[in-house]
Amino acid sequence: MKTAVLRRYFGKKESFNDKQEPVSQAGQVLGADILFKTLIDCDVDTLFGYPGGKVLSLYDRLLEYPQLKHVLVSHEQGAAHAADGYARVTGKPGVVLTTSGPGATNTVTGIANAFMDSVPIIVFTGQVERPLLGKMAFQESNIIDITKSITKWNFQVQTVNLLEGAVRQAFKIAVEGRPGPVLIDLPKDIFMDFTVYQKKEITFQDALSSMRFQTAQSLYKAAEYINHAKKPLIYAGGGVISGEASEALRQFAIKNRIPVTTTLMGLGAFAEDHELSLGMLGMHGTWTANMAVQNCDVLIALGARFDDRVTSRIDGFSPHSIKIHVDIDEKVIGQNVKTDVAIVDQLKPVLYRLNELVSKPQEETAWLKEIGEWKKNHPLSYAKASGVLKPQAIIERISAITPENSIMVTDVGQHQMWAAQFFKYTRPRSFVTSGGLGTMGFGLPAAIGAQMGSPDSTVICLCGDGGFRMTSTELSTAVSQQLPLKIFVFNNSSLGMVKQWQNFYFEKRYAHSILHDSNPDFLKLAESYGAMSLRLVKENELEFVLNRAFSINNRPVLVECIIDSGENVFPMVNPGACLDEMVEWSD
Repeated sequence: MKTAVLRRYFGKKESFNDKQEPVSQAGQVLGADILFKTLIDCDVDTLFGYPGGKVLSLYDRLLEYPQLKHVLVSHEQGAAHAADGYARVTGKPGVVLTTSGPGATNTVTGIANAFMDSVPIIVFTGQVERPLLGKMAFQESNIIDITKSITKWNFQVQTVNLLEGAVRQAFKIAVEGRPGPVLIDLPKDIFMDFTVYQKKEITFQDALSSMRFQTAQSLYKAAEYINHAKKPLIYAGGGVISGEASEALRQFAIKNRIPVTTTLMGLGAFAEDHELSLGMLGMHGTWTANMAVQNCDVLIALGARFDDRVTSRIDGFSPHSIKIHVDIDEKVIGQNVKTDVAIVDQLKPVLYRLNELVSKPQEETAWLKEIGEWKKNHPLSYAKASGVLKPQAIIERISAITPENSIMVTDVGQHQMWAAQFFKYTRPRSFVTSGGLGTMGFGLPAAIGAQMGSPDSTVICLCGDGGFRMTSTELSTAVSQQLPLKIFVFNNSSLGMVKQWQNFYFEKRYAHSILHDSNPDFLKLAESYGAMSLRLVKENELEFVLNRAFSINNRPVLVECIIDSGENVFPMVNPGACLDEMVEWSD
């Protein structure tokens, strides 16, 4: 009986669903092959995934395509975050492959994260056979409806003849205009149907690539405002990086001597070691950046959306400025802050054209002198008591000793803000973090994707103890791929940012934010997966531990950093306050 059952499911003449396999006609190939051939045509080299019942036939055919590297993760959420990290450092869509039901729904957080941060990922989910759709079959989920609000486009392939076109369309939609995630749902029986591989070419058009008449008109108006400005300021967001406009921004800012502040997502868009860089603005931004925003007379917003962590109280945001907003996505124009000049177009050509129209004086202006005084009198600072290990000092030292091609990947929390403040970003795609959704657990799997996408880079993964616990099983993925990740876990035995808010706004009532009794031994955990582990406790151990960690290149290294649970992130803008009402660190 057992032999008969095995033949029924795995024999050559019968398919897994107990139906006669389709017969190939001349020149036709299986749907599974259509998928993989199209992925290769779309310049895909890496897949992050996890097999399951509805995609077994797909995974079986994957063995025939060694040019597609499959990275087996520990959890499908990890696959989505890894694809996200891969996309951020390469500029190419990251690709996810999962099974149906829970395999598909486990990707939802990662898809939402990519959607909020405008990251192009393509998620392929298995699905029950077409005759079983809508009948609550085993491991069926309506992933199309579930992800409608968090994808740029999603589609369920109902016939194998549509598969190739759907895949090509997915890549086109994911990268054009404002990037974002796309999901393709694949019923199981599609893989075993035959059709002709047509190798159709879909023309990729840069959205709004030719300068439109409205853009040209708005550019002249914007240039006029900038040319007459006494206190101009550039506010650069993540769109500068995804739009490959960093060099155009650099030329525009330097030629016209206009200072630049960036959002969390925009870090690296403009080199922070340049004199015109003001660092990050917003809730935990620098004093100089926030004061510049509040006192400028022309604010040039590039690829940013005026989110609440940047603006704080909207009616008090940059109250004296003319606001010029350039973005590829028309929906974000005027969404949060009233705009005086709107330009809906690609940043790179807009900046190059604007640079031709704008001509500012090269001498040191009163505005730049005022900014220089703010920098001098209000630098980022923290208590530097002798012998005490400070998280900010760890990050500063990592920044100093790592090569120029380093990539910082963070989880979410206090350590994320310290990394934004104290690590110096000098090039685009060197900072990977969860901005819009603020997803704890993002750090480790995203670092895996970043290292896969940029194998020659030094990838640093910075996590808090709370967030690291959420996806720590992906250590097995990092070890299996022999990735030389440098993983720093800041252990303050608490949910640091939650505790900070409870400290300031909830009378120090630390409801379920203390982790003393629930944290594992992180060193033993790392070692159980085959990673190397180190512990950093005292200030005088810093150099030795860092040198040891960065000398290991054949496997991941986890460094547990025991930091003060009372350390807080400053500066900080209190909820409901304006940007110029910052609370700074003081003795």
